[in-house]
Amino acid sequence: MHITAEKTRRVCLGPAIQGIPACGCSFGQCLSYDSDTQAGGGGNTGSYLSRTPGESVLCPHPPSTAFPQFSCFLEQFFSAGYIQIKTLCRDFSNFKTNFLTGITYLDHAGTTLYPESLVREFYQDICTNVYGNPHSHNPSSRLTHDTVEHVRYRILQHFNTTPDEYSVIFTSGSTAALKLVAESFPWRPPTAAEPASQFCYLTDNHTSVVGIRGVISALGVVSLPVSPEEIEARAKDVDQSEGSSCQTPHLFCYPAQSNFSGRKYPLGYVRGIQARQLYPACDSKGRWFVLLDAASFASCSPLDLQEHSANFVPFSFYKMFGFPTGLGALLVRNDTAALLRKTYFGGGTAAAYLAGDNYYVPASNMSSRFEDGTVSFLDIIALNHSFDSLHTLTGGMDKIQLHTFGLTRYTYMLLSSLCHGNGQPVAQIYSDSEFENPSTQGAILNFNLMDCHGQMIGYSQVDKLASLFNIHLRTGCFCNTGACQLFLGITNQVVKSNLQAGHVCGDNIDLVDGRPTGSVRVSFGYMSTFQDCQNFLNFVADCFVEKPVKVDQDKLDRLKSNTSSKGSSQCLLTMLTNGKPDHIDEREHASTDLVVNQRGGKAITKDAKSHEKAQTLTNIYIYPIKSCAAFEVTDWPVGALGLLHDRGWMVVNGNRVCLNQKREPRLCLIHPQIYLPSNTLLLQASGMNAICVPLKNHSEPPQSHRVCQNMVCGDRVETVDCGDEAASWLSEFLGQPCRLIRQSPDFSRDMKKGHEKEVSSTALSLVNEAQYLIVNRASVDLLQRHITNRQESSDDHQPLDTQTLISRFRANLVISGKEPFEEDDWSHLIIGNTHFQVTFGVYLVHQSLEDSNSTLSVGYQFQMCFRLSGP
Repeated sequence: MHITAEKTRRVCLGPAIQGIPACGCSFGQCLSYDSDTQAGGGGNTGSYLSRTPGESVLCPHPPSTAFPQFSCFLEQFFSAGYIQIKTLCRDFSNFKTNFLTGITYLDHAGTTLYPESLVREFYQDICTNVYGNPHSHNPSSRLTHDTVEHVRYRILQHFNTTPDEYSVIFTSGSTAALKLVAESFPWRPPTAAEPASQFCYLTDNHTSVVGIRGVISALGVVSLPVSPEEIEARAKDVDQSEGSSCQTPHLFCYPAQSNFSGRKYPLGYVRGIQARQLYPACDSKGRWFVLLDAASFASCSPLDLQEHSANFVPFSFYKMFGFPTGLGALLVRNDTAALLRKTYFGGGTAAAYLAGDNYYVPASNMSSRFEDGTVSFLDIIALNHSFDSLHTLTGGMDKIQLHTFGLTRYTYMLLSSLCHGNGQPVAQIYSDSEFENPSTQGAILNFNLMDCHGQMIGYSQVDKLASLFNIHLRTGCFCNTGACQLFLGITNQVVKSNLQAGHVCGDNIDLVDGRPTGSVRVSFGYMSTFQDCQNFLNFVADCFVEKPVKVDQDKLDRLKSNTSSKGSSQCLLTMLTNGKPDHIDEREHASTDLVVNQRGGKAITKDAKSHEKAQTLTNIYIYPIKSCAAFEVTDWPVGALGLLHDRGWMVVNGNRVCLNQKREPRLCLIHPQIYLPSNTLLLQASGMNAICVPLKNHSEPPQSHRVCQNMVCGDRVETVDCGDEAASWLSEFLGQPCRLIRQSPDFSRDMKKGHEKEVSSTALSLVNEAQYLIVNRASVDLLQRHITNRQESSDDHQPLDTQTLISRFRANLVISGKEPFEEDDWSHLIIGNTHFQVTFGVYLVHQSLEDSNSTLSVGYQFQMCFRLSGP
């Protein structure tokens, strides 16, 4: 179901290889470019902004050569100009310096980022003013009420309409707004005189739209999915007087922009459906209402409701501003509001009601009638500052649309033209256009990557590698099954069979029978930069392209012909090939300084060990604390959950969220050691006094033995806090509030199904996938040779030795097999007297533990059984 190890080794043959400034400086050394100087007064030189104080030095190359790509980028993609507003550069450079150092954020369709100025101004506001409950009438409450009403006006102004035309109903988000429409729309069952209401929706719709079916299924209402091609293809002229007497209400829902592909559907569909000129309205008598889902569209595009007067417009504010979250709105045309029905009534929604009699009169004000209880008024007040920041930093939605479209088009042109050294394309792009016009394409690019043999690379593999580069993107089907099926060619039957195979929405099963179950999406926001595009493209070129990098010249020339400028195609290729690679931070990988024998006995040095015999167990590593350094032993007991005490503890932050090396790289500098005779866990780190933590907390006072709930890889686990001493030690070393917790001995966590259906229920510690991770030295040797070959052309890379490479995999068991990657075909493994089942290449679970004193020792020989290759 997942991408195979064989495919993986064809795709990624070494450590992270880097982002590329044009000057050739290593990523992180050359300072960020400030394009404002170049655009501000017509000058030809750029200025530089430090990424982090004290971290960088000024690039020694003159600006004219330091960023030739940026000049080419502006010439090629922006006749209207890149957003070059000084306050934007200053605010977001500061924001990224403080919070986003080294991060390339490309998930703006999920949620965009918020600038520092927004949070600062909001903080100042609530520290200066007292805001009371708006349902009261005291001065602080009146201030809240008036401010909230002002925000309603600003929202309508943003969409070029007025309170005379629309009402604003605050909700918890776009999904809640859609649910409100589903529950209050005046659906009608069929009668002898009139047909039933129809709920019609574009198949390229978010799950939250399609989910309206669940509300209407018992009402006799017809659900009709409509493909994008049908709307215009099946349109026909209809006499407006025909069927004018039929008052059956119908609802048509479509997105202004697809959250899957970024396709922008014509806003003219609104009037076309309302006037019964387009399908399906032209085929059905009655009154047609349109719900325009603006959740994806509104983040980067202007929406004019004077011109395109949809009856209902739901959206979420976090997609527009990044802050506040948990707040959305439904805009309802006032001439439609009277039709809506509401059954439940909450606080603030009633003009009058009786507790002892079935008497209720709704509030006359549309917003008050549908906003049950007290609205999230502080979040609404924050919107004031969100609008201020947006306009101050960017100048408006028109500029944002051009800016984000240019970045997306640039990325599309290069990614779609990239080829492996053998000429095979690198990416399969999922789009209905070639990104010619911002009126038809939004700031979303959806794709899957392919290896040099034309085989799809699973999106989960791309996501994991991107995380190592601190590139934040989105994978899966993005809650849009209809578009996912259309673009990936997934039939209804395949969806059902994938479910039977163990694949569900949101998991990491990216390939089933070699076919993708989802894709990769990158998306841009108004604070996105040219460097973000470069970082992403360099990541793809360095990790997934078989060298030498090639460009489909014919396709590139054709795509360029759609622009007003005809820049050099060589400039585009140079952007991917003229830099030097970055490396994975060595801190990401735990070192193995000590080797301990006989369950916590005498330490021995690495020079004293050498086990290179064929088909033997050469190394044993345990990782007592999840994401901390390894603890190497020569023999170790096997417990019910794997190696005894392996991943039995983890570090959580002040919000009880598990820390890993991606979130906190300094975890790898913590060296835990287990001493079984004294029943202690020893914590050591440079500059800190070592402390001991009991392996069991039975002797600790109740307050240090708190039972709590935590999440590990999507599983809820029961854990026990290890006390204040360990918490203080970790907090001091990591520089943030932390706690050390261990898995409760009374709690059982089973391995997820999906890798192999025949695997029996297996108990896990705090590991990610399985009880054991095994690495074959022969496979690592081959990988090391590939890395060395790729680095031969570079003079500034120290070659990685095999042992260093092994440590990066954080395996429990290292074996010396005969053939590289032979473990892919193993079904069972016997090491000493312990029997293992191989669940997925390198993942093991023990089959049974008949001997409770079972141990594994370095030097043990192993035997393996191979999978049957027949049907």
